[in-house]
Amino acid sequence: MKLERSERILEIVNQKKKVEVSDLAKLLMVSKVTIRKDLKNLEAHGLLKREHGFAIINNPDNLNYRLAQNYPEKLRIAKMAASLVKDQDTIMIESGATCALLAEELGKQGKKITIITVSYFITNHVAKYSNLSLIVLGGQYQVSSQVVVGPLVKTSLRGFHVEKLFVGTDGFDPQIGFFGDNLMRTETVRNMAQQAQQIIILTDSEKFKKPSLIQQFSFDEVDQVITDNQITSYAQEVLKNNQVKLSIV
Repeated sequence: MKLERSERILEIVNQKKKVEVSDLAKLLMVSKVTIRKDLKNLEAHGLLKREHGFAIINNPDNLNYRLAQNYPEKLRIAKMAASLVKDQDTIMIESGATCALLAEELGKQGKKITIITVSYFITNHVAKYSNLSLIVLGGQYQVSSQVVVGPLVKTSLRGFHVEKLFVGTDGFDPQIGFFGDNLMRTETVRNMAQQAQQIIILTDSEKFKKPSLIQQFSFDEVDQVITDNQITSYAQEVLKNNQVKLSIV
């Protein structure tokens, strides 16, 4: 399946919520047989559902739903992040859709990487890749986000130190920095950051439009941001003035 067509299918399904296979075939000028193969592939990756001749958006409560939102941008961000990771590296990955795509990209590239994470979603998402060694930290399990949080995570982190920590973010304030939307998850991310030399934020440009609940990182704590080309010139200037390396895909 061509990547460009899969991206277009996801865009259409996410916009319309439910689309007939025949309509997708007409819009993309391919046969229904081809579309069915594409949809089977996308469903296997958890990016949508199929039902009686229709392609249907995932349940918004499902983490795969977030994975499918702005998928092309997230995938480009993940690919650039993967280029920063060398064979035999040990890295930390927090949680979130783009971080999951980063882990998957490393698996596809065949690099032998050790990933330390708090995300059971990411662990399950890339478990099939034998080149990835996965270390899942222990703690209080949050069902909705499929991550572990709390003091046990902080305790288990003390035995690790890595060069790079890859994290997502939920919001941005030009005066303060980056924000999270959950108190315990944000605290866990900050604990992970204490064990890493570099903090690299992976986020689509939508997150630069407003802050969220609780401050995650100040500008001087962040080494690099990787985002898509819809980031505003104002946000770019703020990052530049605060000496945060910005990579745009």
